[in-house]
Amino acid sequence: MRLTRKRLCSFLIALYCLFSLYAAYHVFFGRRRGPPAASLRGLRKGAAAARERRGREQSTLGSEEWNPWEGDEKNEQQQRFKTSLQILNKSTKGKTDFHVQIWGKAAIGLYLWEHIFEGLLDPTDVTAQWREGNSVVGRTHYSFITGPAVVPGYFPIDVNNVVLILNGREKAKIFYATQWLLYAQNLVQTKKLQHLAVVLLGNEHCNNEWINQFLKRNGGFVELLFIIYDSPWVDDVDIFQWPLGVATYRNFPLVEPSWSMLHNERPYLCNFLGTVYENSSRQALMNILKQDGNDKLCWVSAREQWQPQETNESLKNYQDALLQSDLTLCPVGVNTECYRIYEACSYGSVPVVEDIMTAGSCGNTSVYHNAPLQLLKSMDAPFIFIKNWNELPAVLEKEKTLILQEKVQRRKMLLHWYQNFKRELKRKFTNILESSFLMNNKG
Repeated sequence: MRLTRKRLCSFLIALYCLFSLYAAYHVFFGRRRGPPAASLRGLRKGAAAARERRGREQSTLGSEEWNPWEGDEKNEQQQRFKTSLQILNKSTKGKTDFHVQIWGKAAIGLYLWEHIFEGLLDPTDVTAQWREGNSVVGRTHYSFITGPAVVPGYFPIDVNNVVLILNGREKAKIFYATQWLLYAQNLVQTKKLQHLAVVLLGNEHCNNEWINQFLKRNGGFVELLFIIYDSPWVDDVDIFQWPLGVATYRNFPLVEPSWSMLHNERPYLCNFLGTVYENSSRQALMNILKQDGNDKLCWVSAREQWQPQETNESLKNYQDALLQSDLTLCPVGVNTECYRIYEACSYGSVPVVEDIMTAGSCGNTSVYHNAPLQLLKSMDAPFIFIKNWNELPAVLEKEKTLILQEKVQRRKMLLHWYQNFKRELKRKFTNILESSFLMNNKG
């Protein structure tokens, strides 16, 4: 009996020792597991949901409380980007021949990345300090970084080829853009960068002389310039025209076409929601709309003063107007090209464009037969172009005779054209970068 108890005690002591050794092994030598990674399917769903919300969410950055760990979070985001880039470089080694990084320091960068490249951004939060994305086009890997935390000298330079996206519309923006160009110039001079291209939101009067000194054709280092508006500099050799796109700075979303967008009857003949300047063609437009009661058939909401930001309500009203109107009236502002043109295309509402040159140094019709809007016209934009708003009543009368089936076919054609327009821009953009940068590498 005593022997049996002795054996039982020995067995329990041995079992206790084994359990203790097992627990100690896991505490001191076991791997620490991070949180499970989100599936690709979940990521895509999250990105799609974020795109739908982007037009409805109002920025809360200004109202956020101070975060004492903000600096550490920025450093962590930058380190995470560097690590993910190194991993991606290893995974794509042998698969891609070329790597280009895009630095998005103007809101037009989001139109390039999300609308033209159809790229995703992580995180999806539009107010995030640091956002990044990756895309492979052919045998070229493109990475994109944007946000307030993308600051000269405070993020890793792991590539030889960079596209810098800048805003040069006004004096304050030009000063900021110049600082970035001086930083890039130093990187080129110290052999940390080989090639640089710039996408520039130019001045609405095409007064962009400040960037001349940086262009390679003038002894500088910027090899390629993609410029918004009808600049007379455009030669399709090293300077190319780029579209204005939608107002991403106002959180205008990437719109996915739906069955109802294509097939539903739209209650309004046309729409115009915008600022009406005194003694402008917009004022003439308002007067013409009031004739014959056409303003009752169109969604019209005019304001006297321009507002740089939208509220959730005003953005929703604008999107509803585009979705519920067959035509979108696009009078000139400071420049003929406006965000409204591209936003109307997103919803299948045909732009009615005032086709006249505005004041300034942009291409004139005596030299450039397609001016203004050379890029859109060269790609056969299916818009209604008019020279004077006196032509509008005839356009609206013709519109009243169209049956729904004809309007549906026109919407399909417009949305198809707009998709092809963006796809062709992507093809041209990537081909130009590759042929220029790679050719210079061989040289």
